[in-house]
Amino acid sequence: MNDSLPAPRTAAAAQAPVWLDALGALLRPWLRIHRTPEDARALLPDDARPTVYVIERYGLSDTLILEQACREAGLPSPYAAADRLPIKRRRAVVALSRRPRLFGRRPHPTRSETLSLLADVVRAAPDQDAPEKDVRLVPVSIFVGRAPARESGWFSVLFSENWVVVGRFRRLLALALNGRDTHVQFAAPVSLREVIADQADAERGVRKLQRILRAHFRRIRATVIGPDLSHRRTLIDGVINAAPVQNAISASASKEGNGRDAAVSKARAFAWEIAADQSPLVVRSASFLLTGLWDKIYNGVRMHHFDKLRAIAPGHEIIYVPCHRSTIDDLLLPYLLYRNGLTAPHIAAGVNLNLPVMGSLLRRGGAFFLRRSFNDPLYSTVFREYMSQLFARGVSLEYFIEGGRSRTGRTLSPRGGLLSMTLRSFLRESHRPVVFQPVYIGYEKIIEGDSYIGELSGKPKEKESWLGLFRSLRALRQNFGSVAVNFGEPLFLASLLDEVEPGWRETIHDPEVKPSWLKGAVDTLAERILVNINRAADVNPINLLAVALLATPKHAMAEADLIAQLELCKALLTELPYSDRITLTPLAPAEIIAYGEKMQWINRVAHPLGDVLSVDDKQGVLLSYFRNNVVHLFATAAWVACCFLNNRRLARASILRLGRLVYPFVQAELFLPWSEDEFAEHIQRTLDFFITQGLLEADADGRIIERGPGQSDPAFRLRALARTLLPAIERYYIGLALLVKNGPGTLSSGELENLCYLTAQRLSLLHELNAPEFFDKSLFRGFIHKLRERRVVWADANGKLDFDPELQTVAYDARVILSREIRHGILKLTPEKQAELGQVAMEPSTVESGRRVR
Repeated sequence: MNDSLPAPRTAAAAQAPVWLDALGALLRPWLRIHRTPEDARALLPDDARPTVYVIERYGLSDTLILEQACREAGLPSPYAAADRLPIKRRRAVVALSRRPRLFGRRPHPTRSETLSLLADVVRAAPDQDAPEKDVRLVPVSIFVGRAPARESGWFSVLFSENWVVVGRFRRLLALALNGRDTHVQFAAPVSLREVIADQADAERGVRKLQRILRAHFRRIRATVIGPDLSHRRTLIDGVINAAPVQNAISASASKEGNGRDAAVSKARAFAWEIAADQSPLVVRSASFLLTGLWDKIYNGVRMHHFDKLRAIAPGHEIIYVPCHRSTIDDLLLPYLLYRNGLTAPHIAAGVNLNLPVMGSLLRRGGAFFLRRSFNDPLYSTVFREYMSQLFARGVSLEYFIEGGRSRTGRTLSPRGGLLSMTLRSFLRESHRPVVFQPVYIGYEKIIEGDSYIGELSGKPKEKESWLGLFRSLRALRQNFGSVAVNFGEPLFLASLLDEVEPGWRETIHDPEVKPSWLKGAVDTLAERILVNINRAADVNPINLLAVALLATPKHAMAEADLIAQLELCKALLTELPYSDRITLTPLAPAEIIAYGEKMQWINRVAHPLGDVLSVDDKQGVLLSYFRNNVVHLFATAAWVACCFLNNRRLARASILRLGRLVYPFVQAELFLPWSEDEFAEHIQRTLDFFITQGLLEADADGRIIERGPGQSDPAFRLRALARTLLPAIERYYIGLALLVKNGPGTLSSGELENLCYLTAQRLSLLHELNAPEFFDKSLFRGFIHKLRERRVVWADANGKLDFDPELQTVAYDARVILSREIRHGILKLTPEKQAELGQVAMEPSTVESGRRVR
């Protein structure tokens, strides 16, 4: 044993053999190493401890790659580091597993002779506190060709990295084809002395160390290339043989009387219909193809905050929960994850996409299919068990909690079915921490634009088909601008459960029994996911143009006014940031206008007194979609502006009081992140901002706020901001007016929702209100739900809504915000309960065909 002080790191007393240098020189032109972290040298403190690199699998190619990666990172070479070891070794490298030998005895699969010798030396060292008496182990993960580049050939995907220990010839082909996409990931060093210190003998400490290292390499490999999935048939057999499914089979056989064999066949058919069959080859091939597709239809795909996701991914079960704005979402997010070093998730897809051929391809890409209805108890049990099996295998998942695509651009109310299944799976298999990753996806133009216009006009949604797919291919000739993918603040499931139910671990006795607190946990989780999606929004030039231009009656502005309004919007988002994950276009207002013209969203009308920018009717409908993407970001400013629509002067206290009154309903509709007190603070800051900008004025003590004359530029800019929130306030007034007019104990929740819907339909015809979602039933349903939740109204013994007479005072407060014309129009249109109105609703196509949607 060499007890002398190791040589300094820079003095390489040992060099790699000449033949190894020659092989390295031959391999070097075929290698391009992507190193993680880039500054790997910072992982190793400059002390006297000798360093040993630990790799997952032994191979000459891995040694050459490690040698080059260390050289590029400024780390000691494995051969130079060997000279500092307390035992005699040619290179300071340990492999946890070895390839089978061509001849001779196969090496022991779980024991490393080098680690055992090092452990004996470290344990026997008399001075345990001396750094040179310890050994620093640095785990290094090496992947050759995990994601072939676009310029590589199709053949290269066959030889990309996987879970199988390949032979020498296959590894050589992989290096030749994919060597320029080699990933080397250095991990933080591990102290050998610390690991074996609490063990009875050195050999037991070595076994513990090897278990830790194997778990580390499995975790990194699963993060980078995905989990090691068994054959689909094996997974389905596991689902069918699970106790909950067997119990459901027995119940189904007893209920339907067709015999147990028929029930088993039915359950197996459900499982085959649901299950994905992810193929690494198909995933890599899809990555290859999609790169060309994105380059063709988009100017660029921008990601923000991905580094924060990458930092938490190892060791966590990741559930990706993006917003759902376009069919492209299903392909875009998995593609970006895969191309940037994370495994492609399994994706929940509607069974309507399970078309011939296409369904098989989607399955091979990782899609699993679910029906819209879970009415069949056997189907529900099979699906839930399939989710649990994926969960137990460490598969990352992706699903949309809004249920379907948003046709209006707004964040839709959540559906908690898949979230509930995920939580119940976690309660069964809580070995790995689970994190939900909200993702915001923002477009500048959507492929489904024309179909969305049709659906907003009352046409039924077209069923997915190959014919529809071929028709949509024509849209690929257009310019769709750029796409932004923002990763929001993650939600750690265990922490959320600790908050909702601190004793949740003690309440789990039978994993198949649904805990009483589960629904509350699912509701809280769903709301926070949507809040965090909104807190990661990207504001692109089209969003800003939509917010500004759709606020005018004719969707037109003089260029100078439009520039001023765009400057105001950007200043609001910059000086009063909604969250630290919001991203904003760097373009100046004039550049935004030029970009909108280039994208053919707006038209320029030349005029001697100044050009006018306008939007035609069809584009106005589509632009409302992009306004709704970001309307939540302007909610506070729009509320303050609403207060001055019909008032020149208001007390600051009145603005705050009314803001607190309306906030719970705005919060529920737009998924805002603040409490009522925090919203009041934002109102205060917004008032101060408007005063600084010259849009409002305050008296000497700041208690009375005043705006300028109605025809002034500041008043015009405030009116434009107010119109982003005004339709919501009008909807609330419709609901309150109907309640007050019909009296307590008259309307049920369903009857009130239907009357609100009919009243809003008629009001939109008479006043050409410019929000396509103005009479969306789901928004009225959410408003009524919030009224009941806050005990503003409640159901009596007959199921009718009762309320306190003070509700009339609340409705009276609307005079501060709404004009007399709108209030009187709503009051005139609000009917008393009639049987025919409570049961029959005007067809949406009738309404939309008679008005211009803006």
